Amino acid sequence: MTSSSLPVLVAGGGIGGLAAALALVRQGFRVQVFEQAAEIGEIGAGIQLGPNAFHALDALGVGEKARDRAVYTDYLVMHDAIDESLVGRVETGEAFRARFGNPYAVIHRVDVHLSLLEGAQETGQVEFHTSTRIVAVEQDETRHTVTAIDQNGKRWQGQALIGADGVRSVLREQYVNDPARITGHVVYRAVVDKADFPAELQWNAASLWAGPKCHLVHYPLRGGEQYNVVVTFHSREQEEWGVKDGSKAEVESYFQGISPKARQLIELPKSWKRWATADKEPIDTWVFGRATILGDAAHPTTQYMAQGACMAMEDAVTLGEALRVTGNDWAQALPLYQKNRVTRTGRIVLSGREMGRLYHATGVERLIRNSLWKGRSQERFYDAIEWLYGWNVNNCLQQG
Repeated sequence: MTSSSLPVLVAGGGIGGLAAALALVRQGFRVQVFEQAAEIGEIGAGIQLGPNAFHALDALGVGEKARDRAVYTDYLVMHDAIDESLVGRVETGEAFRARFGNPYAVIHRVDVHLSLLEGAQETGQVEFHTSTRIVAVEQDETRHTVTAIDQNGKRWQGQALIGADGVRSVLREQYVNDPARITGHVVYRAVVDKADFPAELQWNAASLWAGPKCHLVHYPLRGGEQYNVVVTFHSREQEEWGVKDGSKAEVESYFQGISPKARQLIELPKSWKRWATADKEPIDTWVFGRATILGDAAHPTTQYMAQGACMAMEDAVTLGEALRVTGNDWAQALPLYQKNRVTRTGRIVLSGREMGRLYHATGVERLIRNSLWKGRSQERFYDAIEWLYGWNVNNCLQQG
C-alpha cells in the first residue's frame, strides 16, 4: 500500500478536529477522526464568532448551517463594573458587515460543533472512532507514513497526522513537551433561560463588565431564548489547570464592590462549570515530519480575545489551502501552513494576556482604561480590529 492511498489521521473530534477533517476532505483525502470520548460531541456554553470565523466556516462549506444557529449582535460593549460607565462600544451592524464581509455573532459551542459534524458526515469520507485516545505517534520516513497508537495498543496507519487534541495534546507533548502557564484566573460559565434573565440586561450584544481583578460577560443564545453568563476572577488559591463543578459561594466572594446591576448576573445560574485557565508560550515549530498540530494543541490561549474556536477553524482552512497550492505535497504544505499561522496565533495568545490585564485593571490603570476609547469613531474601531477580522480564505497564505 502506498502512503497516498492511506487516510489522513486526525487526533481529536472537537471543533478543530472536525474543521481539519472537512478541510482535508475538500482536498480529496479520506480522513479518520479519533475521539477519546464515547461519542462525538461538545461541551461548554456560548462562544463568539467574528467575521473571520464565518469566512472559515464558509470555506469549509458549513457557513449556512452555523448562520442558522447563531444570534447576530448589534454591538460589542464594555462597561465599568464599579460605576456602570460606558468604556467602549463597537457597532456590528451594516457598516461592520460591509467592512469585514461577514457579521459578528454569538452561538452555543455545541451548535458550532454540530454544524461541522453534519458537514463531515455528509461527505461520506470521514470515519469516526470514539472511545479512542491516541497516546503515541511513530513515523516511517522511508515510506512516508505515520502510525498513531491508541490507549489499547492498536496501531492506525496514515499518510499524515493532525494533532487537534486540545490543550493537553499528546502530539505536542511528544515532540515539544513544554509546560503550561497557569494564569491563576478562574472562569465560571453557565447558560440561563431568558425568563430568568434580567430584562434590563437583555441586550442584543456581546457585553462585558470590567471590574477589579474580575469581569462578567453576557450575551443571548439560541434565538434569544437563553443567555450565556461568564464570570472571571483572579483566584486566591493555587490553581491547577482543569474543569470541575463550581460553587456559587465561591463566585460571590470575588465580586464584592461592583455595581448591583452587574452583580445580579452571578445570582442567576442554577449550576456552574469552573475552569482554571492556562496558556502556553507561543512556539514556532508545529511540524514534525508528517505530523502537525492545530487549534488549542498549537496555540492554547486564554479566553480574553474570544478567538479560540475561530483560530482552530482558521488553522484548518489554512492547512487545506496550503495543501491545495502545493498539489497535496505534505513536505511543502506543512511548512507553508506553519509559516502562515505561527505569527497570527502567537499574537492572539499574547494579546489575550494583555486584554486580561485591561479588563481587570485597578486604581489608575482602571482610569486609563476607561479613557482609552473616548470619542473614538466606529471607523477607527474598525481600523484597529482589521488585523483580526480581515482574515479570509483568499489572504490566509499571506499571513507569514
